[in-house]
Amino acid sequence: MSLYAPETDDLIAAVADGVLTLTLNRPAARNALSRAMLDGLARLLEQAEADPAIGAIVITGAGGAFCAGGDVKGMAARNEGGEPEPIDQAIARQRRNQRAISGRLHAMPKPTIAAIPGAAAGAGLSIALACDLRVMAQTAFFTTAFARVGFSGDYGGTYFLTRLVGAAKARELYFLSDRVDAVEALRLGLANRVVPAEALLAEAQAMATRLASGPRVALAYMKENLNRAFSGGDMDDCLDLEATHHVHCGLTEDHREAAKAFVDKRQPLFKGR
Repeated sequence: MSLYAPETDDLIAAVADGVLTLTLNRPAARNALSRAMLDGLARLLEQAEADPAIGAIVITGAGGAFCAGGDVKGMAARNEGGEPEPIDQAIARQRRNQRAISGRLHAMPKPTIAAIPGAAAGAGLSIALACDLRVMAQTAFFTTAFARVGFSGDYGGTYFLTRLVGAAKARELYFLSDRVDAVEALRLGLANRVVPAEALLAEAQAMATRLASGPRVALAYMKENLNRAFSGGDMDDCLDLEATHHVHCGLTEDHREAAKAFVDKRQPLFKGR
């Protein structure tokens, strides 16, 4: 039995070559986020962050979509139902979920990749933006979608989108909720690669496998350096952090192996330490 058991049919987990692939699995609902799916994502991401066997994480969606965001039909049904959840309890749960998923994807010391086969909307877009890299199928598209359902936005989308495309464009995409196709996403820097739909998972898996077999200590430090700069750290702070991490990397087995491989004119064999 796999150590990565989602405990819900709404999520599929698979491990190969040091890569954990998490597939959002509600295709009939375009992989809208259920509570079971969110709980499973939070638990498995926490587990993967601490697992030395996992070097990279891929998140994708089943059935042609990435994620439609919140389950609006489920929300409508709950609105018509009984007593609403107390507001303070709802806010506390939302905060926990956002930090456990978007926050962890962004901050964990391992590369995270979103493989986007189709629509990434609302919180689905936010989760994709929380990942380090995004590979899109040519048929995929992004939309904030929140304005269309009377929401202001969640799961970090305003934070990530503002920093990726700038304040003015982020405001446009939030206020108008227009679609951004794969070509435009690539132009804006929201996508790292755009590939034919049939090649999407192979491309994402190849990228993740390459990262998982790379110098994991150095990659973790790179991510922390980049996140510090991304979040607005001042120059001296970023320079100091780079210096500390760079010297630490020089003491790793991976650095010594890479230096020797350079002299020997061969590819290094990294061990992640």
